[in-house]
Amino acid sequence: MTVPDLAHQFKAGMRRLGAGVTIVTTFDGKVRAGLTATAVCSLSAEPPQLLVCVNRQAWPNPIIARAKRFSVNVLAAAQKGLALRFAGATGHQGEDRFAKGRWSVLATGAPILDGALASFDCELARAIPAGTHTIFIGRVVSVVSRKGGKALLYADGAFAGLTKGK
Repeated sequence: MTVPDLAHQFKAGMRRLGAGVTIVTTFDGKVRAGLTATAVCSLSAEPPQLLVCVNRQAWPNPIIARAKRFSVNVLAAAQKGLALRFAGATGHQGEDRFAKGRWSVLATGAPILDGALASFDCELARAIPAGTHTIFIGRVVSVVSRKGGKALLYADGAFAGLTKGK
């Protein structure tokens, strides 16, 4: 098996892993930036930390590193349009991505999506280069969690809403 074959097989296998959909945002004092991300997970509860993996070619990557802050906004199924917008699928770039949705700020100044199922406001604790990506570890300084709503999931190249089983 050649390395390109392994990379292709890896990507195909990872597409089978369903994940929650988030919008990761930042603000460096001049520019707001954001992207849709599924490579997000909790790291520890004490102290509260999470990690986000961002491709180094993605335009928000250097802005997150420079700003030293970011937020992770967990999307509801009804927010699929915002997920597409921040993924670049609608052609919107830069500040124009923030033209939809209502945005506010908490402690760090990183944009928080009003109406997200949960929003984690983070200070950058560490940035670790890993292959094509940067692993950003955030120290959570504030959390907003809302009741109700179905989580937006992504698997096999498609979005789906999560419903509670009985």
